[in-house]
Amino acid sequence: MLIGKKVPDVTFHTRVRDESIGGPNPFRWQDMTSDDYFKGKRVILFSLPGAFTPTCSTYQLPDFEKMYPEFKAEGIDEIYCIAVNDAFVMNAWGKSQNLENVKLIPDGSGEFTRKMGMLVHKDNLGFGMRSWRYAAIINDGQIEQWFEEEGYSDNCESDPYGVSSPQNIMEKLKAKVAA
Repeated sequence: MLIGKKVPDVTFHTRVRDESIGGPNPFRWQDMTSDDYFKGKRVILFSLPGAFTPTCSTYQLPDFEKMYPEFKAEGIDEIYCIAVNDAFVMNAWGKSQNLENVKLIPDGSGEFTRKMGMLVHKDNLGFGMRSWRYAAIINDGQIEQWFEEEGYSDNCESDPYGVSSPQNIMEKLKAKVAA
């Protein structure tokens, strides 16, 4: 079980907007570490198979975006979405989704996902190595609650979604507060 474990120490290669660069592509590389994202904060991290994919783009990411104020009210500082996609793809996806609240983390090489034990083959879909769908509440770098979709396997024929949905996480957060 991953509850109580510290998230892996990884450096993420991100692209950030920098107006001082000018031109049509004013972005620069910026390395971010696991500590930059998770240290001293209580966050939700959710992972999905890929940017621009149907379930991720239609339900999971937009619903986390919409429910952001509710999660803030329950003591969540940030919501992060991670996928085994590069910074260019993640930035383009975030722009296409008009994100204002959820922050995207590019795990281009899959290092974080592999160290979390969630890297799977999705060759049956032409994806290669990707993340299994999961979510976690992470408090100061430690996994507090874990939400993993059923059926973890390579080349899974289905794409289960429900356990890691924002609605389910909110229900569990409220139940824990009430307990």
